Amino acid sequence: MSIDNKEIKAIENERRVDHLINLVEKKTRTERHLEEHSDIAGSKENIEHAKRVNQERENQIENLKNIIAHGENHSNDQRENTEKRLVYSEGYLNHNADHMDEETLKNAKIKQENRKRQLDQLK
Repeated sequence: MSIDNKEIKAIENERRVDHLINLVEKKTRTERHLEEHSDIAGSKENIEHAKRVNQERENQIENLKNIIAHGENHSNDQRENTEKRLVYSEGYLNHNADHMDEETLKNAKIKQENRKRQLDQLK
């Protein structure tokens, strides 16, 4: 009894869908917890950590959605585009950081970290 390529891809996609559902549920629970218990969520570091974890989940969700919808080769294009955005944004930040307000600069640096993590996942 041999399993052909089509069956293998179907099994892989089924596993991906299960993982996608799991990630969405965890992300939703964390967001709900932060909303409902923001006054008792603990230290600012814990809240920031939860937000970073949820951003990572969001990246994984997007990656899985793209693979399921477009196939695995799509991640190569995504990796190239993410690398380009990372390099471009790094140059922009180096050139304009002195002229940016604190919040915008902080958000841009967070996005850069997210792009680096996303690249690690795509490799």
